[in-house]
Amino acid sequence: MVLPLELLQQIKPTDFTSQKEYEAWKKRIFKLLEAGLLMHPHLPLDNTSTDARRLRQIIRGAVERPLETGKNYESMQNLRSVVMSLACRSFDGSISEKCHWAEGFPLNLRIYRILLEACFDVNEPTSVIEEVDEVLELIKKTWEILGVNQMLHNLCFGWILFHRYVSTGQVESDLLFAANNLLMEIEKDAKAAKDADYSKILSSILNTILDWAGQRLRDYHDIFHDDNIDSLETVVSLGVLSATILVEGISQEYRGKKNQVDVAHDRVDTYIRSSLRTAFAQKLKKVNSSKKLSKNQPNHLPVLSILAQDVTELAFDEKTIFSPILKRWHPLAAGVAVATLHSCYGNELRQFVSGITELTPDAIQVLLAADKLEKNLVQIAVEDSVDSEDGGKSIIQEMPPYEAEAAIGNLAKSWINIRVDRLKEWVCRNLQQEVWNARANKESIAPSAVEVLRTIDETMEAFFMLPIPMHSVLLPELISGLDGCLQHYVLKAKSGCGSRNNFIPTMPALTRCTMGSKFGAFKRKEKLHTAQKRKSQVGTTNGDNSFGVPQLCCRINTFQHIRKELEVLEKKTVHQLRSSHSTRTDNITNGIEKRFELSAASSVEAIQQLSEAIAYKVIFHDLSHVLWDGLYVGEVSSSRIEPFLQELEHYLEIISSTVHDRVRTRVITDIMKASFEGFLLVLLAGGPSRAFTHQDSDIIEEDFKFLCDLFWSNGDGLPADLIDKFSTSVRSILPLYHNDTESLIEEFKRLTLESYGSSAKSRLPLPPTSGQWNPTEPNTVLRVLCYRSDETAVKFLKKAYNLPKKL
Repeated sequence: MVLPLELLQQIKPTDFTSQKEYEAWKKRIFKLLEAGLLMHPHLPLDNTSTDARRLRQIIRGAVERPLETGKNYESMQNLRSVVMSLACRSFDGSISEKCHWAEGFPLNLRIYRILLEACFDVNEPTSVIEEVDEVLELIKKTWEILGVNQMLHNLCFGWILFHRYVSTGQVESDLLFAANNLLMEIEKDAKAAKDADYSKILSSILNTILDWAGQRLRDYHDIFHDDNIDSLETVVSLGVLSATILVEGISQEYRGKKNQVDVAHDRVDTYIRSSLRTAFAQKLKKVNSSKKLSKNQPNHLPVLSILAQDVTELAFDEKTIFSPILKRWHPLAAGVAVATLHSCYGNELRQFVSGITELTPDAIQVLLAADKLEKNLVQIAVEDSVDSEDGGKSIIQEMPPYEAEAAIGNLAKSWINIRVDRLKEWVCRNLQQEVWNARANKESIAPSAVEVLRTIDETMEAFFMLPIPMHSVLLPELISGLDGCLQHYVLKAKSGCGSRNNFIPTMPALTRCTMGSKFGAFKRKEKLHTAQKRKSQVGTTNGDNSFGVPQLCCRINTFQHIRKELEVLEKKTVHQLRSSHSTRTDNITNGIEKRFELSAASSVEAIQQLSEAIAYKVIFHDLSHVLWDGLYVGEVSSSRIEPFLQELEHYLEIISSTVHDRVRTRVITDIMKASFEGFLLVLLAGGPSRAFTHQDSDIIEEDFKFLCDLFWSNGDGLPADLIDKFSTSVRSILPLYHNDTESLIEEFKRLTLESYGSSAKSRLPLPPTSGQWNPTEPNTVLRVLCYRSDETAVKFLKKAYNLPKKL
């Protein structure tokens, strides 16, 4: 039967509460007939169909004037005739016994969907009625009338369940779960479906579901929380199934690429990346907003440091909450998520790093936060890909290193270079102004050195305060730079101070004594008086003379102070390094004592050089008027060592009160050695103004004892064994002055023959001056003869070498 037609005929106006309600019902029935027979017929209508034209006229007339629907009314008979004629058409043109009035697509599905709505409780829209199974059995009896089969039922009921879930606030997850179960059945149906109409409606429904699921899954971090996380798996399943059916079940293009495409994997991959990018953008926006509000607050963290913390939390939430669910479709769900976050944060970090010009606290904080974040992200990716085919290489390749530690290292190196360069400039500038005033402070050290060491200490302090993880790696570079600056200071400070060769006098040529010349004696006495007019240099040192003895002592103290402070600094550095958070400290701390080796070695060398320079300056320059120009000039008994000792003692007092006690003994020892050398030079190379008789040997020996006693100072000076050690050479030569002239001549001949062999028998060669005085060395004995005021010696020297009497 054609049900609407029968209803029109059987139902009376009295079945309704009012005539108006009855008329409205009739209009709906006419619209149903119009939809089933004219608009969506089971078989397409011919444009020339008179039955179709007649039905349109009847329906149009019924709208304008109520149609009598009684059984015997002509109008009803005409309506029945044209309706049955249209409903009983068949594909072969014969009259069908079956009426096709409600199975035209998509009217039949629309009617069927309305029928399926009866499964829901009117008062509880999200609840299915208790009698749902019975109702469904009744509804299934309409399949033949509506042209519905199991495939269409699954499609319609799945849509009804999904639509009901969405339209009722998405609160009843059971509806979604049921829809997903039906969609699994639909997936099977779609593979076997060949009907174009089915495929069309299936595509429409699936696209709608896919769009809805996509909107939620492209931002699943914002959509799903603790109260609805259980529905995430169902939503993903709906989206993945919809996409899979659309591609695999409907798309003809897919069939040739079946082995190349993993729809579920690709779809979930897209959802993960999209949602993480969205979540990251929201985090960044939030951090920037809060930063603007707190920019005036003290100790605020940089934006990217806060963002790194937020991203870390986001990554661990992803790993804990979402990835276990998404892993069903994507084996590297967590890996893809952290790779996306790594890329997003990396973009912000690159912009930040490109704008950094120096190592600031903010820069360090950001780079350290980035390094920590990266390690966390990589760790998650590695753990997630343990069981993957490539061991996670594909994910790791998506995460090019931030190289935050390298960036910190480069900035720290720049920080080091800037401070080393500043110190170099400071050293050069301040050394030019340094006057080396021994009274500048109680330690008698240069203020410039105090400042240099203070700057180095502050630089080291500042270095270890840098919150960087590679102190041990960069420390050698810093110390090398500072060591170089300090070495430069030492080298500059000692330059121009002279050495032994700058002060020791040139030895005059050998001569023989002049015997009995009153004129010669007068000339020697005149020279003595002239020499004595020269004054000691010790009192002339002033602020303009930076190389005076007090100034040289100040320099030595400064170098000793540098040595001492370097030892303190090295110990402090070891402690600071071990207290830092740096790794790999063992090798550095074990060898830290050698790190300032250049400046330490230069200081030791400078102390040695200046100690010797002071000694030779005092003996051969400042005291030359009482030693070289005064001692034993003329009569030996009237030009003894006392004036020299008096002035030397004055110098020793100055040096003892000025030089640091750790180097005082060294300086005084060097002065003693220089004075012994000067004493020998006076005896062996004092020039024609000096002459010694055999009787003068006691005076000479006594004077040397006075000289040694000055340094011993009744036990308060240098140790006796030290004096004995360095006086050995002088004591070994003094006995030569006790020998008579003939013995000296015989000794000289013997030593010369031993040195030159038989070739010296015919004529004695003149032995060269070695400067290494020794009683067994021919030149030393010859020089004793040259200064022997004795006729035998004079004749021997005249005959053997024809030495002149004067220069």
